[in-house]
Amino acid sequence: MTSFGIMKFGAYVPRLRIERSIVAQAHEWMAPSLRKQAKGARAFMSWDEDAVTMAVEAARDCLGSASRKEIESIAIASTTFPYADLQHAALIASALCLKGDMAALDIGSSQRAGTSGLLQALQANKQSLFVASDAPIGKPASMQELSYGAGAAAFVVGTDNVVARVLGTSSVTAPFVDHFRASGERYDYFWEERWVRDEGYGKIAPIAAKEALANSGIAIEQIDHFVMPSLQRGAADLVARTLGFAKPVASGFEDNIGYAGCAQALLMLAAVLETAGSGERILLLGFGQGADAIVFETTDALAETRPARGVRGAIADGIATDSYLRMLSFQGGIGCEWGMRAEKHIKTAPTEQHRSREQIDGLLAGKCASCETVQFPQLAYCVNPKCVAPSSQFEPTSLVDVPAKVLTYTADWLSYYPSPPLYVGFAQFENGARILTEIVDVGQSSIDVGTPLHMTYRIKDRDKVRGYNRYFWKATPTITGE
Repeated sequence: MTSFGIMKFGAYVPRLRIERSIVAQAHEWMAPSLRKQAKGARAFMSWDEDAVTMAVEAARDCLGSASRKEIESIAIASTTFPYADLQHAALIASALCLKGDMAALDIGSSQRAGTSGLLQALQANKQSLFVASDAPIGKPASMQELSYGAGAAAFVVGTDNVVARVLGTSSVTAPFVDHFRASGERYDYFWEERWVRDEGYGKIAPIAAKEALANSGIAIEQIDHFVMPSLQRGAADLVARTLGFAKPVASGFEDNIGYAGCAQALLMLAAVLETAGSGERILLLGFGQGADAIVFETTDALAETRPARGVRGAIADGIATDSYLRMLSFQGGIGCEWGMRAEKHIKTAPTEQHRSREQIDGLLAGKCASCETVQFPQLAYCVNPKCVAPSSQFEPTSLVDVPAKVLTYTADWLSYYPSPPLYVGFAQFENGARILTEIVDVGQSSIDVGTPLHMTYRIKDRDKVRGYNRYFWKATPTITGE
C-alpha cells in the first residue's frame, strides 16, 4: 500500500523582532503588571507584509528549486486574510508560478484552521500545497499583544518520497467559545483563561488525540514528539499529562516568535521535522471549536529533505527593533502625521495588472535567444543595442531565486514611506539582469555597494481608499550563510 503524507515542508517568520520588555515599558503607566510577563521577544510583520506575502515566502522555502508541475491544488489557512472577498490562494499560486489548471481554497474562522486544512490536504489523495499563514493582533496593553507573533508554514503532501507518513487521524467538533472576533472587529475577545484551559483544552483535545492514536494502532508511550500550540499557559502540558505523555512537549517559540495564530501548530511541526530522525512518531494537535489530531511517522527520506532555511533559519534571521511605536504603526494601531506627500491615492488598474501578471507576479525577465541578455521588464526588443532582437525570441527567466548584489543605492527621507528611510537602488543579478528596486529589512547595519541581496515577496503599495494591496518583489539583504 502506498503511504500518503508530507513530502516537503518549509517556513517563514518576519524578520522584525521586539523585546517584550519594550512593549511592557510603554504601558507601565497604566499596566505595570505586564512587566512580570514580558520575557523574550516576539516577531511582527513589516508594513508591507501580510498573510499572503508570508505564505509565498514559506512556500518558496518548502518548494525550493524542485519542479512545481505535479502540484494539483493549493490551499491557505489564516484568520487574518487581507480580503473578505478575493481568493488569497489564487494570489499565492500566481506568485509561485503554479499551473493554472488546479483547485484553490481559502480556509479560516478558527485557530485550528491550520491543522484542519492540513488534514483535508492529507485526505485528498493528490499532490497538494498547503500553507498556514497568520499574524493575530492584540489590543495594546493586553497579554495577547505580548504573546502574539507572526509566521507561516508550508507543506507539500503526496505519495512520492514521503518524509512523514500518516498513521492515523481524528477530529472533534464542539461549539466551545474560548474567544471570538466579530466580523469587522480588530481585536479578539477572550474568556477566562483557567476555564478555557481546564474545560476546553483539557477535555476536548484528549478525545481527538486518543481516537487518532487508536486509529494508528499505537500507544501514547510510542510517541516521540507531542506538538500542540496554545495561548493558554500550561494547556499543552495539561493535555500531555492527561494522555500519559511523559516527555517534554514541543517548543511553541514563546521566547523568539510568539503565537502565530492558526499557523502555530504547523510552525511547530515544521521545527520538529527539521531535527527529527527516521522512524520517530509525532502527535500533532490543533484546538479551536473542537480539535484535530494527526499521528505521523518519519521516514528515511527526511534526512535528504530539509528546507533551505526552515523555522530555525528564520528565527536566526531576526532584526531587532527598539521602537514599540514602529510595531504599532505597522499594525495600523496609530495614525501618524506623514505630511502632504502621503495624501496621494494609488489606484491599481486590474486590466493592466492582469495583462502583465506573469512578469509582475513571477518576476519573469526575458532572456534574449540571440545574445543572452537578460532584461526586466520585458520590452518589445532586446535592450542590447548591438542585438535588438524582437521579444518573440525571449525565453522567460525568473529572477526570484537568482542571487544579486547592491550596485547603487540611496536612502530617501523626503518621499513618503511607511518605514523611513526608503532604500532604493539597482540590484545586479548574477545572470546579468539589473533592476531598480526597493530594498527592505535593512536593519541598523545598513547596506553598501556589493551587499548580497535576495528577492522577497511584499506589498508594493496600498490603495487606502479602496482597500487594495498591490504585490510585487523587493530586495532584502542576505545574511551570511542564508
